[in-house]
Amino acid sequence: MLSNSFKNIFWVAASGAFICSMTACKNNKLFKGKSEQSETTGWNYNDKDQGGYYKAKANSAPSAPGLVFVQGGTFTMGSTQQDVMGDWNNRPRRVTVSSFFIDKYEVSNLAYREYIHWMENAFSGSPNIINAAKPDTLVWRSELAYNEPYVEYYFRHPSYNNYPVVGVTWKQAHDYCIWRTDRVNQKALIDKGYQSKEVIKTEMNGAGKETFNTQAYLAGAYAGTPSTPGGKGKSTQLLDAQGNPRSNVQFEDGILTADYRLPTEAEWEYAALGLVENNIKPSDNKKIRGDETLSDKQLYPWQNDGFDGLRVTKKGKRQGEFMANFKRGNGDYMGTAGGLNDNAATPGPIDAFAPNGYGLYNMAGNVSEWVADVYRQNTSMDENDLNPYRGNEFKQPVMQNGQPVRDSMGRLEYTFEPDSISNSRRNYTSSYAANYLDGDSASGIYYGYGVSTLVNDHSRVYKGGSWNDMPYWLSPGTRRFLDENQSSAMIGFRCAMTHYGEAKGDGGAGSGNQFTPTRRKRR
Repeated sequence: MLSNSFKNIFWVAASGAFICSMTACKNNKLFKGKSEQSETTGWNYNDKDQGGYYKAKANSAPSAPGLVFVQGGTFTMGSTQQDVMGDWNNRPRRVTVSSFFIDKYEVSNLAYREYIHWMENAFSGSPNIINAAKPDTLVWRSELAYNEPYVEYYFRHPSYNNYPVVGVTWKQAHDYCIWRTDRVNQKALIDKGYQSKEVIKTEMNGAGKETFNTQAYLAGAYAGTPSTPGGKGKSTQLLDAQGNPRSNVQFEDGILTADYRLPTEAEWEYAALGLVENNIKPSDNKKIRGDETLSDKQLYPWQNDGFDGLRVTKKGKRQGEFMANFKRGNGDYMGTAGGLNDNAATPGPIDAFAPNGYGLYNMAGNVSEWVADVYRQNTSMDENDLNPYRGNEFKQPVMQNGQPVRDSMGRLEYTFEPDSISNSRRNYTSSYAANYLDGDSASGIYYGYGVSTLVNDHSRVYKGGSWNDMPYWLSPGTRRFLDENQSSAMIGFRCAMTHYGEAKGDGGAGSGNQFTPTRRKRR
């Protein structure tokens, strides 16, 4: 079972099923004309007379709304500058990250207010659920500063629509990812005709527990009223083994997308570096595919062509401009009047400054960002060198009378897989791995929270520098931690998504070697 942090769909996660795009299945003429045959049995796929097994078109996973494709690869993860803080918590080591998707921008105030709007309407009878989702605007307060205007206006005022949301805990960011997954998948079902538009009106009228949830839907626990396929989905009706139209979609049908989630620390750091634009051919110094002449000893998310420091050094009208929103020194948050160096005393717009090699904005400065990992100082010495991550919790749905149990928000309830089941495995022996290798039974040495350390299993990593940080923290290799139930005016987040299929992508825009950054003038 995959980590509950990622909320992967439990009954198909191990199947390796490929996801086709929400429009890629458009041309599949199910149960019509010549059918493709199974190479192992000779029976036809998509043929009601031969079992009616439906085979979706195996396209590479598409990019869902807001995401950018990041082609994976190997890189040196860890700090590449002097450890002036003396943390020794991110020693350089070579790892490989699989291809994935990540948000082009930090999640904005506008995007998060859309989430609150849904919560306030769908759960109008549950004020505790609504309040638990709201950001803490009091993070702006300080005993010796006048920040009350930010408390009142930063999250709500339209002038800050395009600014990153802050005051969000790790848990709130995690829950936002689940909600976003549900909205994207519900729209896909409506567009294909497998959900009625009328169900939205019902949900937004205090549906509460009956609000659509992807995992509950796939488990058959969703109590909505799916419509007979029609409209945009009329030509792609899914049929059962008897040739009758199916009312429910399965993950294997290629209509639903994968889950939005927080990126792992390795994914975030890899994406922030944007090393793809440094993959050069020595002979002509042009970016090409496959030469592996990568230079990855850089401090910040930008490199080459005069973008190797904190300012633009290449001659031109942008020469001397800052590359990110950060604190230059004590008391200097944005420079002097008439020549503001980063145009923001606090967080700035999410699309300000130039993007990095993957087309991602503000991977250094503006706000630090939550990632999925549980913090441990020596994680770099313990983690796998493929898709490193700490925080796995192997869980299974809670069942009652043969049916999955749903919580007060309509989401499936999970419980840890019994160790009696996993102790015979070779790849893992315990369902809870967040504290793996903290100590051993022989020494009896474990993390003593509040005694010998401030780190515990609720300590989550956040990456990147913020508007209130000195340049040291702008390096993607730096890492800090905060309790998952706490928030800050300096921490925001962005979402990621697992990519299935061919690692280089489907050859479309944003895949393969098409990562030439678009340098845009900062605001």
